[in-house]
Amino acid sequence: MGRLAGKTAIVTGGASGIGLAIVQRFIAEGAAVEVLEREMCVVEGAVVSVCDVADGARVEAVVNEIHGRRGRIDILVNNAGIAHVGNALTTTEAEFERVQRVNVFGPANCLRSTLRHMVADGGGVVLNLASCVSVMAIADRFAYGTSKGAVLAMTYSVAKDFLDKGIRCNALLPGRVHTPFVDGFIAKNYPGREAEMFEKLSKAQPIGRMARPEEMAHAALFLCSDEAEFITGVGLPVDGGTLSIR
Repeated sequence: MGRLAGKTAIVTGGASGIGLAIVQRFIAEGAAVEVLEREMCVVEGAVVSVCDVADGARVEAVVNEIHGRRGRIDILVNNAGIAHVGNALTTTEAEFERVQRVNVFGPANCLRSTLRHMVADGGGVVLNLASCVSVMAIADRFAYGTSKGAVLAMTYSVAKDFLDKGIRCNALLPGRVHTPFVDGFIAKNYPGREAEMFEKLSKAQPIGRMARPEEMAHAALFLCSDEAEFITGVGLPVDGGTLSIR
C-alpha cells in the first residue's frame, strides 16, 4: 500500500518537468492521477484531459467530469504555469495579462472548481507551485514574480478560509529546477550563450546546481500525504538554500 493509496489527484501541467515528476511519484504511491494539459498527450499511468486552466468554464466542466467518474477528488496540484522575461517598462500589457491569466487565473479556476467538491466530500489537500520569486526579487521577472506572489497569497487565503472544512493548502517554493522548460527558456532568451547561462543559473543556488524535478516531487508527496496532516498555510522552499543562505 502506497502513501496515496485510494486517493484521486488532479495535477495541472502534468506532462513534463516538475508536473510529470509529481505525477509519476503519486502513481507509484498508489494514487489515481488525472492530468490537465492544454494539448492532448500521453502520460503513462494517468488520465489526460485537454484543458486550458485559464478557461474557467472548461476547468469547471473537466473537474466535474473527473469527480463524477472518480467519486471524489482528494488532491489538487496547481502546477501549470508559464514564465516571462522583462521589467515593468519592457513588459507589454498583453504579456503581463497572459502571464497572470495562466499563473493566477489558472490556479484560481482550478481551486474554485475543485474546492466545491472537497467541501461537499469532507476534505482534501491543495498544493500550489509558487516560487522563490514569490518572496524575493530576480531581475527582469516583473510579470512572473507578480504572478507567483499572488499564488503564495492565494495559498494562505485558502488555508485560512477552508481550515474548518478539512482542507489543507500549502505551496512549494522551488529554486531553479532543470527541466526541458528551462532548456527551452535559455535557448529562446540567450541564443548562443546556452552553456554559459546554464552554468550561471545553476551556480546561483548556494548548493551549486539546479534541482532535479524528482526532488520537487519528493516534497510534493510529503505535503499531499497524511504524514503532513498537521501542516497547512505553508510556503515550503525547496531551493538549495537560495532564500536562506544566498
